[in-house]
Amino acid sequence: MLKKIDYYIIKKFLGTYIFAIILIISIAVVFDINEKLDSFMQAPLKAIVFDYYLNFIPYFINLFSQLFTFIAVIFFTSKLADNSEIIAMLSSGISFKRLMVPYMISAAIIAGVTFLLNSYVIPPASVTRIEFLNKYVDNKKVDYASNVQLQVSPGVIAYINRYDDRTKTGYRFSMEKFEGKTLRSKLTAESVRYDSAYHWIIRNYTIRDFNGLREEFRQGKVIDSIITIEPADFLISRYDAELMNTTQLREYIKRQKERGASNVKPFEIEYETRFASTIAAFILTSIGMSLSSRKVKGGMGMNIGIGLILSFSYILFSTISSSFAVSGSMSPRLAVWIPNIIYIIIAIYLYTKAPK
Repeated sequence: MLKKIDYYIIKKFLGTYIFAIILIISIAVVFDINEKLDSFMQAPLKAIVFDYYLNFIPYFINLFSQLFTFIAVIFFTSKLADNSEIIAMLSSGISFKRLMVPYMISAAIIAGVTFLLNSYVIPPASVTRIEFLNKYVDNKKVDYASNVQLQVSPGVIAYINRYDDRTKTGYRFSMEKFEGKTLRSKLTAESVRYDSAYHWIIRNYTIRDFNGLREEFRQGKVIDSIITIEPADFLISRYDAELMNTTQLREYIKRQKERGASNVKPFEIEYETRFASTIAAFILTSIGMSLSSRKVKGGMGMNIGIGLILSFSYILFSTISSSFAVSGSMSPRLAVWIPNIIYIIIAIYLYTKAPK
């Protein structure tokens, strides 16, 4: 059962975590306003506050949650050590292992909230934030694609030479049906227009059916067809992974892989990151507590400095390893989890050294 000392540590941990968030978010908002001031002059104040910043703040908190966690642990634990409170706890018979329990409970609370925010709260909020950015700051929306090739269903391959989302129209469209390695049917068309719910309107089409050495040839002006692809399957921007909750993201990756799409790596990285960042709360808490629990000469400055170096190195390492996944040099899962694996080893080493 939790004791009074546990509640004391949890209160200190979460209180410092919230204080660090408020402090750093305030600085981040000031810098962001300064960077986008010219664009904000064209936007209504209501949209800036409610459409952008109301959704920007949770996004930023979640993005740097590991940093906030590490800073909180280093800061308040160093203060406890500096005031000889940890020495008193250990002298009263509390083991270092038992002292870690309230830290892990606090990390679990942060990890749980972070995962819920990252998976189900921030994605729908990001839709509004990114729409604001596209409208008033810098339009990153992808409305054009070329050389699109997707597997509609097993043995059915669709190709669009050029697609314009503004008119919902693709040009030089073809769809081939195979049985094994044998081509059974091929449809070519001058254009194809997306209507809704997999409904496509094909114009100026030619259908060739192959049956052994025989070939049947048909032509027409317009035909309505159900093709189980939609523009969202190939109009991909770097923001799209952020707009899906974890369930949608998992289904999207599965569907795109089945269709043979080659643009799923950013989505796989985002999916794996949501779980890896949750585990990172426990890893960084263990490292921070092990580093700063000892009273050192000169106060907490050294501990805070080491903590900041380690936290920034973790974020930098995560960014670098993710770039290997994007380039295809490494699988997204391995690239995302490598920093956690390395820092788990560091955490175990520091944890075993700390009681001594």
